[in-house]
Amino acid sequence: MKSLHQEHQTTQEQIKNKKFEYLVENYKEICYNIKDSNSKYRDNDDNIRIMAVTKTVEPELINFAIEQGINLLGENRVQEFLSKKDSYKPCEVQFIGHLQTNKVKYIINDVSQIQSVDSFKLAQEIDRQARKNDKVMNILIEVNIGDELSKSGISKSDVLELAKRITELENVRINGLMAIPPINAGDSIYASLQELYQEIGQKKINRINMNVLSVGMSGDYIKAVKYGSNLVRIGTKLFGARKYLEVSK
Repeated sequence: MKSLHQEHQTTQEQIKNKKFEYLVENYKEICYNIKDSNSKYRDNDDNIRIMAVTKTVEPELINFAIEQGINLLGENRVQEFLSKKDSYKPCEVQFIGHLQTNKVKYIINDVSQIQSVDSFKLAQEIDRQARKNDKVMNILIEVNIGDELSKSGISKSDVLELAKRITELENVRINGLMAIPPINAGDSIYASLQELYQEIGQKKINRINMNVLSVGMSGDYIKAVKYGSNLVRIGTKLFGARKYLEVSK
């Protein structure tokens, strides 16, 4: 007869195995859906990156995702990232969460890109920290495409003006746009973001390279790919719902 401790261990192992199986199947589904949407609406040669959003996910599961082929991680919280980063297998990491200026210094050497830049003040601090560390940091401008009060990001109408100001900074390079469209947003929202991305790119402004359109999460990544996204940020669909990940009994 098993002891309570042994039963607990067995249950924990079952939960762990279920998470791993869930990830494998869902990663296959995500890859298939992206390929399908790409083939229907775009050039089949388009390279669409899958970012694994790692908020609240334990390093063991993140490393398993890397083993399955994930090569890009997205971090939302500075403190959580700092507590976990040394446990990760080698993998590119980008920062995608709201970033306070006083925390830029903690991540400047550990991320390849900061996606959530929505003010000149933040861009200035990134530039200052990058210069101190003898590097140039790629950034994306975060667009509040639905003008939602609950979300970070700059209004679509102000993006070009902010972008031009940021080009004054020598140690920052604008590499594209990032957005979180409203829940159940219509196609017109995605189309307008794609249009903005293309318009800025066509202007050929020095220090602005429209290489990345980071749009699409677990609930809308298929539609985002339809409208030009080449980087989708997947958390729940890959790792499972947050409450599932926190189960301990």
